[in-house]
Amino acid sequence: MDADPSAALDTVFWLTVAAILALLVMSAFFSGSETALTASSRSKLKAQADKGSRGAASAMNVTEDRERMIGALLLGNNIVNILSASLATALLTRMFGDSGVALATLAMTALVLVFGEVMPKTLAITYPEAVATRVAPIIRVLIVLFTPVVSLVRTLVRGLLYLCGVRPNPGGEMLALREEIAGAIALGHSEGAVEKEDRDRLLGALDLSHRTVDEIMRHRRQIEMIDADLDPGEIITRVLASPHTRLPIYRDSDDNILGVVHAKDLLREVDRLVRGEEGSVEGIQKLDIVKVAMKPYFIPDTTSLDEQMREFLTRRTHFALVVDEYGTLQGLITLEDILEEIVGDITDEFDVVLKDSGLSRSEDGAYLIDGAMTIRDLNRATDWRLPDEEANTVAGLVIHEAQMIPNEGQVFSFHGFRFEVVSRRENRITRLKLRPL
Repeated sequence: MDADPSAALDTVFWLTVAAILALLVMSAFFSGSETALTASSRSKLKAQADKGSRGAASAMNVTEDRERMIGALLLGNNIVNILSASLATALLTRMFGDSGVALATLAMTALVLVFGEVMPKTLAITYPEAVATRVAPIIRVLIVLFTPVVSLVRTLVRGLLYLCGVRPNPGGEMLALREEIAGAIALGHSEGAVEKEDRDRLLGALDLSHRTVDEIMRHRRQIEMIDADLDPGEIITRVLASPHTRLPIYRDSDDNILGVVHAKDLLREVDRLVRGEEGSVEGIQKLDIVKVAMKPYFIPDTTSLDEQMREFLTRRTHFALVVDEYGTLQGLITLEDILEEIVGDITDEFDVVLKDSGLSRSEDGAYLIDGAMTIRDLNRATDWRLPDEEANTVAGLVIHEAQMIPNEGQVFSFHGFRFEVVSRRENRITRLKLRPL
């Protein structure tokens, strides 16, 4: 007895429909997995893995080589999408003839777009870490299975990119991570989730490795020094009158630094000369400030701030003299100066607190700025974006852009701001009026 052809046709029809639906589910799985694994935060996955989550550990392992992961996911996704479209075309062509091709294209485009792409990716982008931890073990197996094909495709793609002049960037991932953190902090501040002070501290800590000591050092014009040839009584008076506990000692020229005297060391020596076994008030005249001073610690002006902070902690000293490539004294830097780049100004009972902090607002809405104020401090105080690549101070920026040392009253416009020179002393711009254009 012959089998019923219509029954066989019905069986093939429903098997084909079931296969298409299964392939759509697989397409949704690959699409959602790709989005979840690429959008998930590795820091969150690391935290979950440290707490014992095996899925998070698998996700960390899978995302370690993103190129291989994406290659395997795209390979699987393309296979199931093309196969489902082919089955739908064959099925509808049998049912509707030549018009089945157009119907299959429309139907599969709608089904793949909604159920194979948009819906799973929306779910994955909403809960990236949760989805990533669940799909990672399966994706890990698929990556192993697809490795031969993915490796061949990767080699072909890299060869084509090489011919187009594209080269891999080994340090790009670490740089991208830093930029991602900085961008997240800035975005959090703009959305009100991070306070300005917290943003400045976090970004200040991130920037230490990209900034050098010459950007924040105290210039040699501002350094308080002691002449070793002064009368001992005068030396003691000057050290006690200074708000600083460490002072460089020089002889003949301020480039000839003999050492750095600490106020406590000087006090101990004075106590020995006055109250020692053979001490007397007249014994102060025997004071040799050079013997009391510590050996000076010189550093190049190109040293990065994070490197110098580690050196301070290793050497157990907080004071360094900055020199240029010719050995000429440029300024000094302390551990406190570096910490202030993170936490802001640190003052104690001996610091001289000026009424004019270098930035004030005039009645007409313009800002009166000390020429020695650093561009970074100005940007942090006002949330501006003045460039600091070519100059460290506001006065230096004006001189760089003007290509001259301007006179009082001269006005310049650049970088979206109007700069007016208010006062000048010798070759230094001491006061500026600044307003956004």
